[in-house]
Amino acid sequence: MEMKELIMKANILIESLPFIRNFYGKTFVIKYGGAAQGEESLKNSFAQDIALFNFIGIRTVIVHGGGPKISETMKRMGKEPEFIQGQRVTDKETMDIVEMVLGGLINKEIVSLINSHGAKAVGLSGKDGWLIGAKKKIIKRSAKAGDEETIDIGQVGEVERINHDVILCLQRDGFIPVISPIGVGPKGESYNINADYVASALAASLQAEKLILLTDVPGIKDSTGRFISTLKKEDVLELINEGAIVGGMLPKVHACLRALDKGVAKNHIIDGRIPHCLLLEIFTREGIGTEIVGNESP
Repeated sequence: MEMKELIMKANILIESLPFIRNFYGKTFVIKYGGAAQGEESLKNSFAQDIALFNFIGIRTVIVHGGGPKISETMKRMGKEPEFIQGQRVTDKETMDIVEMVLGGLINKEIVSLINSHGAKAVGLSGKDGWLIGAKKKIIKRSAKAGDEETIDIGQVGEVERINHDVILCLQRDGFIPVISPIGVGPKGESYNINADYVASALAASLQAEKLILLTDVPGIKDSTGRFISTLKKEDVLELINEGAIVGGMLPKVHACLRALDKGVAKNHIIDGRIPHCLLLEIFTREGIGTEIVGNESP
């Protein structure tokens, strides 16, 4: 390798020094899903990024999804997935499959990958240590004569409380929590919860430095299709009203706004299809996704 290349590598490391210094000892909550969770090369680069964060003193908490794998497993078991208003209808049998796929197969694969790079990851579900207290999610839709009807979609929940002591205990001993988004009700019943909202609630409870959501698009675009690198809360609400933010991006944006309202100052939606997307977002001035900040930010 020529000296010029070696110096270039040294310069890259030096450029990252201010970011490493600023984030040392801070907590990032990362929602891991989409293509980053499905393609082998991207899985490996994600695990490397998380291990690197760990070794330079950045604490990470990972919340993962797994919708496609759940649907695939359901079909193999002769059960057709059903969705209402974007929510998976989750009867008792489906909930068993969700727990098996999320808490078993997917969670342990992520843990093993991170550990293969020398870090110490531990898999949890929201049922461990009453980490994610949940309640049944109520879905309503318009009925005749302008009335609303309540739809029962089974064991689908929303976060009611977070017991972050479980996370803090693990972090004190250098472990990286990897969490499947399954909540527990007051009688010990299981609830399937949107992973974006779980990540948001965890970030708020831990007063994390950042909430980072990995997705399959470059970030947020305005009504003309122009990519936006930084948005304030008022801008986000305007884009929602204009209909520029729709579909699968809506829950991600709402998750960021919830975290923002609870004191998480920096919220990021980034393209998980880019190798080492976390390093590029955190250790470069430009970043690669959309950052959502408060109205008072400069």
